[in-house]
Amino acid sequence: MNREELNAATERLKNFPRKKKFLIAIDSDGCVFDSMNPKQIVVFHAKIMEFHQLWGIESYLREVAEFVNLFSRTRGCNRFIALQHIYRFLTEIPEIKQVIMEQGITLPDTTTLDAYIKKYKDISLGNPTLEEYVQERRESSLSKLLTWSKAVNSTVAAKIKNIPPFHHVREALALASENADLIVVSQTPYEALGREWKEHNLNNYVRVIAGQEMGKKEEHIRIAARGKYKSDEMLMLGDAPGDRRAAEANGALFCPIIPGKETQSWKRLVEEALPRFFEKTFAGSYQKELMAEFDQALPSKPPWQELNYDHRTSYRERQPLRKAMYERFDPQGRLLIMEEEDK
Repeated sequence: MNREELNAATERLKNFPRKKKFLIAIDSDGCVFDSMNPKQIVVFHAKIMEFHQLWGIESYLREVAEFVNLFSRTRGCNRFIALQHIYRFLTEIPEIKQVIMEQGITLPDTTTLDAYIKKYKDISLGNPTLEEYVQERRESSLSKLLTWSKAVNSTVAAKIKNIPPFHHVREALALASENADLIVVSQTPYEALGREWKEHNLNNYVRVIAGQEMGKKEEHIRIAARGKYKSDEMLMLGDAPGDRRAAEANGALFCPIIPGKETQSWKRLVEEALPRFFEKTFAGSYQKELMAEFDQALPSKPPWQELNYDHRTSYRERQPLRKAMYERFDPQGRLLIMEEEDK
């Protein structure tokens, strides 16, 4: 993707004209495409360990990073904010301190990461603003952070390919586009979004694709809507609490794509949720029922804070998923397997 292409997409968002009665904003990773698991497990988490020599605590880092990025209420958060959560949580697990000391491992200092997030969190957290901050501060830790982020993007482009949309997605987009203007709102880089939506011929259903370079999801919706739609004429589809907050910030309704129940969620969208939205009977008890199911799917308390927590048992619970991701997307990649007989 070149700068001109990104600028053109940004202009389409800024000058978004209303053509239909309704507006539907749609998240991408983990919502439309089953791409959250491989991107995080195979690329993001591995690159953290590679760049900071943290393979000695692989099982701990993977457990923490998976909780932050996939299996909790921080699911779908910006990659730099996720790093903050991961490094903070790593210091909470009692036994990890001894492992770190024994292996001579040093966790990354987050001072410059924290400063970057503090300065740009209300603008945009992504490689463009990080590059700007690197030029301003000229600190090696920031340069390393930018290199890591770029490596994540290039590795995702090289390895995480040909992931089809969830079943019923195409049917839902076709139905939705009959009565609504559709936009993609995501914290994924624009280049990856454009590639993935075009790869599966879904881009023709949407009017605009907005990535992390264009701001936060709530800003994407606000810029596109700009008072053109009433609250009950706007709907956000997403799989993470951040999607819900983006909807609420704009007075829009929210329909969750439940993690682990994505196919059922899209089927329900076609059969129930979209008809209710267009008939303006979505708000109220129906949305509350969906929210209750959504909240139950994403806990706020991490496993290591539970009574009788055992790290080995907890790590092995997600092992089949990790093995499946590596077998499909990076068969030669480095992955710790804890065998049951290892005591």
